Amino acid sequence: MKLLHLDSSATGESSVTRELSAAIVAQYRATTPGLEVQYRDLDRNPLPHLTGARLAKADPAEAEVAEQVLQQFLDADIVVIGAPMYNFAIPSTLKAWLDRVTVAGRTFRYTAEGPQGLAGGRTVIVASARGGLHAGSPNDFQEPYLRMLFGFLGIDDVRIVRAEGVGLSPQHRAEAIAAARAAIEDEVVALGVAA
Repeated sequence: MKLLHLDSSATGESSVTRELSAAIVAQYRATTPGLEVQYRDLDRNPLPHLTGARLAKADPAEAEVAEQVLQQFLDADIVVIGAPMYNFAIPSTLKAWLDRVTVAGRTFRYTAEGPQGLAGGRTVIVASARGGLHAGSPNDFQEPYLRMLFGFLGIDDVRIVRAEGVGLSPQHRAEAIAAARAAIEDEVVALGVAA
């Protein structure tokens, strides 16, 4: 089984999503013999944002990197994403990665009946963190966007492990992280891969 682990937080060691995504991967390592893990840090090594030249594949080296990123995603059975909420949405570095894996003819296609996702059969687990309380509110463009996009790609198994309101107080942060960490085991066990 192959797992792709992505982090996108810009806050380094103090990042809640980095802590949670690492805990998710650790749980998989503990319960899945022979697990192969690939890691990509989108903050420390960001992908360039799309431009007309990049879409046209004018630079062969850039096109090769884009193909490697796409293939890494397609090879993964499980994708674990550390995705903090920045300004009600996702970090632009994560958006740049999503632009590399949302590729017509490879991960989706348009048909006479409408769009069809081609990247199904894998699970995405998002380690989400928000400074405020946003779950279910109309100003949450983070989790609904990720669910919609992966659904568009044909991935219907998108799970969210959330630490909500981590910026409200130190106590609230600690409680939110503890609740999210408790949910991690449930998510991994629910996939049927626990020992």
